[in-house]
Amino acid sequence: MTPAAGSGGSVAFFHLGQLVTNDPGLGDGSLGLVADAAVVVETGRVAWVGRTADLPEGAGDTAVDAGGRAGIPGFVDSHAHLVFAGDRAEEYAARMAGRPYAAGGIATTVAATRRATGAELAATVDRLVAEAARAGTTTLECKSGYGLTVEHEQRSLEVAGARTEETTFLGAHVVAPEYAGRPDDYVALVCGPMVEACAPHARWVDVFCDRGAFDADQAAAVLAAGARHGLAPRVHANQLGPGPGVRVAVEAQAASADHCTHLADADVDLLAQSATVATLLPACDFSLRAPYPDARRLLDAGVTVALATDCNPGTSYTTSMPLCVALGVRELHMTPEEALWAATAGGARALRRDDVGSLRVGARGDLVVLDAPSYLHLAYRPGVDLVWGTWRRGERADACARR
Repeated sequence: MTPAAGSGGSVAFFHLGQLVTNDPGLGDGSLGLVADAAVVVETGRVAWVGRTADLPEGAGDTAVDAGGRAGIPGFVDSHAHLVFAGDRAEEYAARMAGRPYAAGGIATTVAATRRATGAELAATVDRLVAEAARAGTTTLECKSGYGLTVEHEQRSLEVAGARTEETTFLGAHVVAPEYAGRPDDYVALVCGPMVEACAPHARWVDVFCDRGAFDADQAAAVLAAGARHGLAPRVHANQLGPGPGVRVAVEAQAASADHCTHLADADVDLLAQSATVATLLPACDFSLRAPYPDARRLLDAGVTVALATDCNPGTSYTTSMPLCVALGVRELHMTPEEALWAATAGGARALRRDDVGSLRVGARGDLVVLDAPSYLHLAYRPGVDLVWGTWRRGERADACARR
């Protein structure tokens, strides 16, 4: 997913049995469904969309016959923590068995990440980006947050920035171990030398506003410091219990409030009256055996909802957006249509992007072909590898042509 222009050539996809465009003006329903569809991508952008029967003669330097398979926009994963070292498999096993595990937690990953070389961190991100592409993800946000020093946070963002255009400074993930018992001193570091060093390598600033992390005043200070350096805000909000995270996010005009597991009616109202997207992370709740957020409540109130993986080594070690779609339908009370939109166009909204998450003319040529006749199979067949191929900017993005 390294930022790059598409190739100079063009590609025509045809005989897509069902195409999700996410543009109601192009097809049926809110997903803009087109039957027996074709898509032409030129220089990395969608140049034409319609029925195969109407495909312009000679379109595409190369052609891909989908053979009746469904096509969807590439998934937009707007919340991931990919720059880390080590894993926490033993911690996960202990949690599932109900056993205490004193060596676990974010501090474990922080220590391993600090010890790792830059090359080792880059190799982990490369592996996870490739894994995500094989599962249909074509846009991926990546946070820092496992370094928690000026040097290590800057290094994390440099590694991330070489692999995605959506980088987020999360120095305020938790209080660094050197500052235990002195959270205000650590916030001063984050708001001063750390953000100054990290801002040139990031687009976003994020803060974990929850119990055991940062309170409302500390979170607001971090977001304000990021804004002074040109970083747009996002917030980890209301994951562990009721709290001020959603209010902080809305007051800061954040692009998204992420997790949103424990919401009061006032939180839902604030989100509904704002442009802040509620990004739900059901794979994290699955891994933690935590309560799931109620997407139905949010959607019925008019809140824009996104789905993302929260890929990280401790609480959601997955890059699978199809898993999140299936969990969205089964556990968050979403329809298959709503869940797919949230995993594509919703993620784009959470990143304030209008060039990804859809297949309208002018959008980036990010297309996933499913080995299934309909997008419904993403929820209908959970755990099954249904991605036949992933194209980003019209170029094959998965590691290899597996079929």
